[in-house]
Amino acid sequence: MSLESLHERVQMDLSYLNINYTDTWVPQTKHIKNHVYDVVIVGGGQSGLGAGFALLREKITNFLIIDENHEGYEGPWETYARMVTLRTPKHITSIDLGLPSLTFRAWWEAQTGKNGWDQVDKIPRQDWMNYLRWYRKVLRLPVINDVKLQLIEPLEGGLHRLHINQTEEPAAPLLARKVILATGIQGGGEWHIPSLVSENLPKNFYAHTSKNIDFNSLKNKKIAILGGGASAFDNANYALSSGVAEAHIFVRRKEMPRINPIRQMEASGMIERYHSLSDVDKYTVMTHFFQNNQPPTNDTYNRASAWPGFNLHLDSPWQEVSQANNQVVVTTPHGSFSFDYLIISTGLFTDPALRPELKLVEKYIARWEDKYHPPKNSASPVLDAHPYLSTGYSFTSRDKEGEKYLHGLYTFNYSALISCGITAAALSGMKFGLPRLAKAIADELFQDHKEQILQDYFDYQVTEFTGTWPINPQTRQSNTISAIEN
Repeated sequence: MSLESLHERVQMDLSYLNINYTDTWVPQTKHIKNHVYDVVIVGGGQSGLGAGFALLREKITNFLIIDENHEGYEGPWETYARMVTLRTPKHITSIDLGLPSLTFRAWWEAQTGKNGWDQVDKIPRQDWMNYLRWYRKVLRLPVINDVKLQLIEPLEGGLHRLHINQTEEPAAPLLARKVILATGIQGGGEWHIPSLVSENLPKNFYAHTSKNIDFNSLKNKKIAILGGGASAFDNANYALSSGVAEAHIFVRRKEMPRINPIRQMEASGMIERYHSLSDVDKYTVMTHFFQNNQPPTNDTYNRASAWPGFNLHLDSPWQEVSQANNQVVVTTPHGSFSFDYLIISTGLFTDPALRPELKLVEKYIARWEDKYHPPKNSASPVLDAHPYLSTGYSFTSRDKEGEKYLHGLYTFNYSALISCGITAAALSGMKFGLPRLAKAIADELFQDHKEQILQDYFDYQVTEFTGTWPINPQTRQSNTISAIEN
């Protein structure tokens, strides 16, 4: 099968399921000045594209996807992601939402055949991005690139005015009834750089793994990487393959983590049923999740550690960081080391207060610390700062006043982790999370328009049955002949 044939197959499957842009049940919302979208999705990466398809399946067609990146460069895959392959097992399905012709495997086999799929261990990162580009195209999803959301302004009547920049210049605001923040890992907060680094070094001496790094300028130099997650090893391998002389990874743990809790969650029902857990169970599950963290995949570790310039320092938290001449001195319990550059792989902080687009509403957003109070010995400020979401990914309010401002705002990014599990944070969970997100939005749109929809129902007078009695003998004879022939 070729890609052209697969394209035709997708269109046929969509037609069989009656998924299209013409059938919708949502009444049109009118505004004196602007078009009103039923939904605006912020983020055109895998989550945003998947959310668009999920809305189509619910027959919600008046939506728009915006993304701040150039077309084809949404998400991390062609920007700051430096892994060779995805970490998710290749057989896990995600944004296809159960349509076989939309799976990565179908796309791959259309180009390589079944033998090509059998030879894949894990999905290559750049091929995943190419699949997302095809997915967007084959579904004809309405995406506008180079558009950055600046601010969400709640209006009367359940509307939100989205202040945006387009190609880095102010543009006409968008109006939406519902907003989905499909803004990726960092979309619920910000990347974390320890003050130990940021307060003691000029910015030209370090960068977070989420930033563009000029590895060509680091050739034949010595770098340090803080953090023991998969991203740290991805960056070490990338740096060494780019000509860096030495890459030293520093991990505060005495031993590398060896258990990946996601693998257990994928096979136990934990991902798809997590939303049904009590708050106590959710908090306990995610405390365990954060404590164990994810180890690097074996192939990532082996790839990085095979380089002669690779070094791993366990039980080595950074105690002091300072500048000495044109180098950085890092002090650990095991001594001091000099480097030319630092790469920070310390994850992120999640808190709606860190998001500028939520400036007008974040004070109303309930956090976990507002809703659940764990025993003192198990409290976690990291977990407590996460927004407390509904099972449908909508923000909930700290008080009655905030409900009208938050109505219609949804977050399908990493900040949903404590409330909804990994369904909005990992490919493994998206096939469960996206339908629930779309259903929640559809239910809310229905309730918003309930009076009109019910009135239309009660007023409905279109005749369907046209039979009469008594039947004309000639008509009966004609109908009898027709029935025999059929």
